[in-house]
Amino acid sequence: MTTDPIQGGCLCGACRYASTGEILNIRACHCHRCQKATGSAFYARIMVPLDSVTLSGPVGWFGSESGVRRGFCQRCGTSLFSERQSANTIGLSMGSLDTPDRYAPQEHIWMSSKQVWLRLDDGKSQYAKGPPG
Repeated sequence: MTTDPIQGGCLCGACRYASTGEILNIRACHCHRCQKATGSAFYARIMVPLDSVTLSGPVGWFGSESGVRRGFCQRCGTSLFSERQSANTIGLSMGSLDTPDRYAPQEHIWMSSKQVWLRLDDGKSQYAKGPPG
């Protein structure tokens, strides 16, 4: 378990979340799907157990054939989550955290889809696709 809850919310304040679960991993995903979903060059997120998260507010969901549901605020549109119910996991968008500076990605995945203008020199592991086994 984490010692302090991970908390966050949307831009307008209507949606809030908290987790006291164990951090499973912290990654920056550079795949095209995450780029489209977030409107950004990559999606940095903290993965925690789905059943460790409490949500409040007008959260909307968009599902996909990949089995990942994306959560967002229905009022302001802030991208908040990437959820995989079958694995009991949820990614908390680092941009929506109350204290994002407490965390940093441990690795970069789907570098094969990285924006060509983006230069990474953080010394973190980089994988062409998903992380190894």
